[in-house]
Amino acid sequence: MNTIKRKIISKFTDWKNKPQKVALLVCGARQVGKTTTIRQFGRQHYKHFVEINFEQTPEAKQAFDGNRDADSIINRLSVMGYGPFVEKQTLIFFDEIQSCPNARTAIKFLVEDGRFDYIESGSLLGINYADVSSYPVGFEQQIKMFPLDFEEWLWANGVSEKVLDAVRKSYTSETPVDDFLHEQLMKHYRAFLIVGGMPKVAATYLANPDFAETLNQQKIIIDSYRLDIAKYAASQKTKAKLFFDAIPSQLAKEKKRFVLSDLEKTASMQKYEDAAQWLSDAGVAIFSFNTHALELPFEQYENRNLFKVYMLDTGLLCNMWGTDVQWQVLQGNLDINEGALTENFVAAELTKHGRQLHYYDLKSRNELDFLLQEGNRLSVLEVKSGKDYKRHTSLTKALASPLAKIGRSVVLNKFNVEKTDQITYLPLYMAAFM
Repeated sequence: MNTIKRKIISKFTDWKNKPQKVALLVCGARQVGKTTTIRQFGRQHYKHFVEINFEQTPEAKQAFDGNRDADSIINRLSVMGYGPFVEKQTLIFFDEIQSCPNARTAIKFLVEDGRFDYIESGSLLGINYADVSSYPVGFEQQIKMFPLDFEEWLWANGVSEKVLDAVRKSYTSETPVDDFLHEQLMKHYRAFLIVGGMPKVAATYLANPDFAETLNQQKIIIDSYRLDIAKYAASQKTKAKLFFDAIPSQLAKEKKRFVLSDLEKTASMQKYEDAAQWLSDAGVAIFSFNTHALELPFEQYENRNLFKVYMLDTGLLCNMWGTDVQWQVLQGNLDINEGALTENFVAAELTKHGRQLHYYDLKSRNELDFLLQEGNRLSVLEVKSGKDYKRHTSLTKALASPLAKIGRSVVLNKFNVEKTDQITYLPLYMAAFM
């Protein structure tokens, strides 16, 4: 399978070029491509690349027993057959770092030694829940990694930078995309909704667009998440599994707010708070919290007892629905399950670009899908999956309110760019540029 180009490589390069660098900690949900991408970077940018996987070779943990000075650790690793360790030319990669808490503690001493560069990697779950005696505060730079975003999907499908530049220009100038390009991009968009951005799934589909194997790869990942719940969630595993498995059905409702009482009659936020936090820490669930005022800062008006929950990846979401969703999407029906799939796509794209998610809802009236801070302005983002995309009662009311402090209003839909006095209509795929 061809290597899929990832944006995070540029962040790795920026880190490498720093004259005084700390260790780089790359974390993220399982199967988002951490190990593959770090290997690619290490082999391309260093003369020597040493990889130590603490789950695959647990005996490597012994190198971090006893004295934790750099000489002792490097000598022990060398005796175990790792290397060569050449000063200023070697990247040492500690994979599955959560399985060796002593290695995480030793990072401080290895970085202070200064002879080699270090990248650590692990699942968000393991990193957040590992029993580390002393965190290397000040000696790590943490970067979070996600599945492919839509632009990376277009790269993987051979879409040129010239085309992407044209789409970016249409986005910034709020002018229509060439009609042919728009139709082709919508085809790529529909495929991305059902394949998703998990690199192995994407590579499987691109090598052979046979959905049977693609769906099988998705199921393997979903099952691995359920196994992680059993492994790491401890006393919360039953609640966390209930919560995780309920995400697709909760999103498929007309009102997409996650209702805990649907899980069990006695459910409450106090009872499920740890399970919810666990899923957020795992990186597989994306939370959007309610705010009851169209003002900044969002946190001042936030109600964390009211929230929506999205899946990290639309492909996994489709698979968990277990219906003919994939076929309907390929036929152009994006309105399936009350438009949940398109809304989840937008939530995931915004999250991949560093956005914290909020939605507006005041006493179950006039709900707005996403609120964004753009500079010092509040922007409203509505997601419409059907043909009636210009029917947006809540947004119209909000714009008419003298109390609302709205800068930009955007409606994402399946049609081309269009602009009115108050609202900009953009194709759904342009969420990739927000």
